[in-house]
Amino acid sequence: MSDRTDPSRQLGALEELALRVVERAMSKGADVAEAIARAGSELSTKVRLGEPELVEEASHRGIGLRVIRGGRVALTSTSDLSERGLERFVEDALELVEVSQEDPFAGPADPDLVAKSVAAPSELYDPAVGEISAATALEWAKKAERAALDADPRITNSDGATFTRAAGSFALALSGGFRGGYATSYASLVVVPVVEDEGHKKRRGHHWTARRHFADLDAAEAVGLEAARRTLRKLGPRKVPSCEAPVIFDPDAARSILGMMAGTVMGGSIWRKQSYLAGRLGTAVASPLCTIIDDPFLPKAPGSRPFDGEGLASRRNVVVSEGMLETYLCDSYSARKLGTTSTASASRGSSGEVGASTTNFVLQPGTESPDAIVKRTKRGLYVTEMMGFGFNALTGDFSRGASGFWIEDGSIAFPVSEITISLNADELWKRIDAVGDDLDLRTSTASPTIRVSSMTIAGS
Repeated sequence: MSDRTDPSRQLGALEELALRVVERAMSKGADVAEAIARAGSELSTKVRLGEPELVEEASHRGIGLRVIRGGRVALTSTSDLSERGLERFVEDALELVEVSQEDPFAGPADPDLVAKSVAAPSELYDPAVGEISAATALEWAKKAERAALDADPRITNSDGATFTRAAGSFALALSGGFRGGYATSYASLVVVPVVEDEGHKKRRGHHWTARRHFADLDAAEAVGLEAARRTLRKLGPRKVPSCEAPVIFDPDAARSILGMMAGTVMGGSIWRKQSYLAGRLGTAVASPLCTIIDDPFLPKAPGSRPFDGEGLASRRNVVVSEGMLETYLCDSYSARKLGTTSTASASRGSSGEVGASTTNFVLQPGTESPDAIVKRTKRGLYVTEMMGFGFNALTGDFSRGASGFWIEDGSIAFPVSEITISLNADELWKRIDAVGDDLDLRTSTASPTIRVSSMTIAGS
């Protein structure tokens, strides 16, 4: 990889670019100027039945700017980094700010909270990811798919295997004095075998691996074999009668449940009164088994970062402690709206816009294995996939299509499909009576296996 495309070596140039734009905007009359400069590249490859189906590579470089003047805010972005382009870019922002509506809550982060200096951890970026060629990516995808197809003669088809990688860097410069940046990387592999069931119905399963560092990925063959196993176990699904029963969510399904919680603890959702958790600080919102932490310091984790989108040093936020709601996640704007302080949870988009977000939003693991949780479930549902989006953040009402396996006498009995599970999210979290030990940080929102003591299952 050349110096020009190596994200870690682009940081200095990106910081200088962002700082130059900020200085230009301030010299032209902005009260506040904040610039974010980004550069990076992405590669996506796919094979199906051993043949390449997609090879797509792209790179990007651009800058976003937020200016504030007289309580008015304007956002602009450009990929034209010529001197003339940057001049027009800054002028556009200052023209836009004049026609924006004044907002008394608009403004930069509290200068006392902005970090004076932040060292970016090196483990967020792996040069080996950026050096993955299309040929290497295709080879990984081919090996994974071949392992799945060779695992069992019943697997004769595939929706393909996809290998992707991304590497990039960004720099943030604020007129308040902050300047910093860091590089990131991420690679993933997913395999989707297809098997034919009775009545010529197609059953698809999948498995995947993803990490910041290339060497930390699971072996391609192991991903393919696990994808095959997960596909074959779907053969012969049945329906179950409608009932109330315990429901176990595997980590992928549980992650979706946790993602709903993430949306309801954002400061923006709270001040807009769009969350059922508004006004619930200091109250029980989940089972005592549940502790949820937003942690930007986890080594090599997808959401880790040294500072937030407003230049505040990252901090670990305990959102739910043993079932009690401890904090909302706020950027400076939502914190002002709520009369509190930022939790260093700001994210900044490519156009310079700022809003609260999670980093590594994690339900802390328990000590019980998933197998043990299943064994002590007399009768119930084990969910591996959910379909649709049936969640009302304001009321907490939750209802989604699901598939997985039926449990009888502590053992997996048969696969099930075409069912719906429902329960108000507030009650769902409070009914969690088991938390597994199988946390896997492939994604920035992550959960181990969980069991809900009772949910409504709509079947046949």
